[in-house]
Amino acid sequence: MKKNYIILLLVVCMIAGCKQSQPEEKWISLFNGKDLTGWTVKIKGYPAGENFGNTFYVEDSILKVKYDAYDEFSDRFGHLFTNKSYSHYKLRVEYRFTGNQVKGGPGWAYRNSGAMLHSQAPETMAVEQDFPVSVEAQMLGGNGVDNRPTGNVCTPGTEVWIDGSLYKDHCCNSSSQTYHGNRWVTLEMLVLGDSIVHHIIDRDTVMTYTRITVGGGNVNPKPDIAEGPLKSGRIALQSESHPIEFRKVELLDLTPAK
Repeated sequence: MKKNYIILLLVVCMIAGCKQSQPEEKWISLFNGKDLTGWTVKIKGYPAGENFGNTFYVEDSILKVKYDAYDEFSDRFGHLFTNKSYSHYKLRVEYRFTGNQVKGGPGWAYRNSGAMLHSQAPETMAVEQDFPVSVEAQMLGGNGVDNRPTGNVCTPGTEVWIDGSLYKDHCCNSSSQTYHGNRWVTLEMLVLGDSIVHHIIDRDTVMTYTRITVGGGNVNPKPDIAEGPLKSGRIALQSESHPIEFRKVELLDLTPAK
């Protein structure tokens, strides 16, 4: 009996020691909760840095996308870019769709937004360019009826491999459930250079792709960027005609030690 107690005590101590030895994750907030410091806006039809109609703004410590100044959407797709580039990291975003889609927004953009990964810098985009070259972790909200998974992948100006094959269509649906209503959803993206990306919803990996490269279409006009592996870039949040809110935008730096 005494021997068994000692063994049990040793096991407990070993488990406790393992827990103590694990380094604490040092997440940083990319959004300061006050303003757009550290970010740059680029909206189609306007130069980088011009936040037409205050499309992206901060209210009550929440980053919001609104269209109060839009009579018509007129394909004015917008993006809010980090001023820094990243390569190996985990990105955590908490978002929810609100309100109604602005008049003239395309049907596919209903409750649609995204986090653009490895994106080109906003200053390198043409004034009339609609989307930056990047790979998109797409966010979709339910319409109350249909199946609309979130955490999908789309490829503006890029190509990826899924399940060992080159994926040739623009967007690929994830295995996530549909989130109807205005509930908050947590999307995490584990990004390791150009080698592999995982999209994670509520701790469940719903999408994985590899071999991110510059190439393919779905960007107009097409920028002059050399084709090849896409290992790093900016992070950008979209405005695609439906109001959306972000209450958390956090990053865990996973840059390999030199």
